[in-house]
Amino acid sequence: MSKAVAPSAIPVQVAERQKILRFSPNVFFLGLVSFFTDISSEMTLTVLPLFLANVLGVATPIIGLIEGAADSTATILKIFSGWFSDYLGKRKAIAIWGYGLSSVAKPLLYFAAAAGWGLVLVVRVADRVGKGVRTAPRDALVADSTAPKELGRSFGFHRAMDTGGAVLGLGIAAIIAYLAESGGMELTRETFQALVLASIIPAFAGVLVIALFVKEIKPRQAALSAPGAGATAAKPSPPSLTLRGFDVRFKVFLIIIVLFTLGNSSDAFLILRAQNLGLSVVQILIMLVMFNLIYTAISLPSGILSDRFGRKMVIVLGWVVYALIYLGFGSATGAWEVWTLYVLYGLYYGSVEGVSRAFVADVVPSAQRGTAYGVYNAAVGISALPASLIAGFLWQAFNPGAPFYFGAVLAGLSAILLVVLVQENRQAQTASA
Repeated sequence: MSKAVAPSAIPVQVAERQKILRFSPNVFFLGLVSFFTDISSEMTLTVLPLFLANVLGVATPIIGLIEGAADSTATILKIFSGWFSDYLGKRKAIAIWGYGLSSVAKPLLYFAAAAGWGLVLVVRVADRVGKGVRTAPRDALVADSTAPKELGRSFGFHRAMDTGGAVLGLGIAAIIAYLAESGGMELTRETFQALVLASIIPAFAGVLVIALFVKEIKPRQAALSAPGAGATAAKPSPPSLTLRGFDVRFKVFLIIIVLFTLGNSSDAFLILRAQNLGLSVVQILIMLVMFNLIYTAISLPSGILSDRFGRKMVIVLGWVVYALIYLGFGSATGAWEVWTLYVLYGLYYGSVEGVSRAFVADVVPSAQRGTAYGVYNAAVGISALPASLIAGFLWQAFNPGAPFYFGAVLAGLSAILLVVLVQENRQAQTASA
């Protein structure tokens, strides 16, 4: 049976000779890059909604606008960066530029207290532009560096490293906030500035790791040298910046992802909900540490489970968990309920984030993966703007629980549609088993 969509024989052979902790070097070092980057991001961006609300006095609709615009207007670049990496046949250099831009932009938040929320918007968009530039080429590089039977495992490891960095970053942030504020309820200007300064070193460490240790893999070589492709396989045509030629399962999956994301507003609203019900800044940071511990712990096992039993089952279970937790957030009346629910929220992220990326790799040929990941991530990012605006409106027009009821309904509907409309390619997952 043909295995024309399998990753390159070249990276698989390298992976077999030089595995680090049972992962190919590229997968390991890209995980380390995300580890360092998330240390930096979680120290600043996670508490940014509290800074906007407590220091700058910004209303929730404006916070929703900032978060939604950051995730939407910039992430259109994910399409172009992914396509461009397919066109050039190179991923690494584009990813370096993306990580570098985010590392340069985030320190400017130090001046936000004086400049106002307009600077916050600019920095958030610049940071997300960097993420938009790097995400699709990086995901494609992970996929191209992995055998088909281990895609879930590799993406699960990458998500675990990413959230492991979040655990450490939030832990450092909690210590700084506690020492600076003695457990105060609100985030102060001085504490936020200290967090911004502390975040600079890990941000640039991540850029150095990808520049020095990650190796380039040409996706077109991967397609030509795939097992089963044969010596006379035709050279793939240049990638097209359209959805034509993609598997129908990928297109339907995108539509369902957009529907789900419309109810998945920025987690900034969850953090504001936690403070709304009485948690202090330090308590919120510790809650986020516990959330990311669960996220880290479940990511790799979920990826391995999807390799063995299918991606769709794991994603559906994750969305069901999400719906139940959002129902809980909507009806929560006490701080302990928010604490428990947010920690369990890590089950959803750990189950879905890496496995969804592995599903894309299953149904898209190697030479088109950059474009596919760009389209996938852009669909999520663009949908985030209306999602956050809707959440901000529902919060203010009705009550703080309304956005979460809305999200729970759309998650349940998305899970049903995924079961009914999408068939997964189990052969792609077991082709090299």
